[in-house]
Amino acid sequence: MALLLEKYAGALPLWLSPTQVEVLPVSEKYADYAMDVAEKLSDTGIRVEVDHSSEKLGYKIRKAQLQKTPYILVVGEKEMTGRNVSVRSRKEGDIGVESINQFIEKVYKQVEEKTNNAL
Repeated sequence: MALLLEKYAGALPLWLSPTQVEVLPVSEKYADYAMDVAEKLSDTGIRVEVDHSSEKLGYKIRKAQLQKTPYILVVGEKEMTGRNVSVRSRKEGDIGVESINQFIEKVYKQVEEKTNNAL
């Protein structure tokens, strides 16, 4: 494991990362929707965590980036209304808004192909 951590400088590929996705609610009002998103991801086998801290969104994003999480999903009012997620990748930065199912398909494809697109 130490060799892999050194090779990837801690930024493990999506398929190997212990936390593949981190869900960040914009505020406490959207914590329930964040949990719904996380549950749907978890039910499909994606390793996910939710940041319930009361910190500002910028801090939460920075923290997830420092932890080298492959994907960060930000959820707020606009995403909750449209049943979508705002996607940020470790490699590409802000990708934009996607449906949850579309995001799950993308993650599955990357895991199956063992690609490093999220890096």
